[in-house]
Amino acid sequence: MFHVLTITYEKPLDVVDQTRPAHLAWLNEEVAAGRLLLAGRQDDGSGGVLITADISVEDAEDMTRRDPYTLAGVVSYQRLSFNGGIRAPGL
Repeated sequence: MFHVLTITYEKPLDVVDQTRPAHLAWLNEEVAAGRLLLAGRQDDGSGGVLITADISVEDAEDMTRRDPYTLAGVVSYQRLSFNGGIRAPGL
């Protein structure tokens, strides 16, 4: 399954940004491992969005638990999973 993971910042942005370098390093590790396709901060600055590769629900939940933002207690995650039955070539 593919997953849209939305992040909501639970602390002020200046507090969230203290953990941002570790979060960005973690995101790059997930991309390199083939588990993450896209990630970015929401335009309004209230959180972020991650789109996973075709991985299990358990793997997606494990990703969110390992995020440095989660470990620092500055975000909450929501997950929307879908089967991706129609997809671009290569996905």
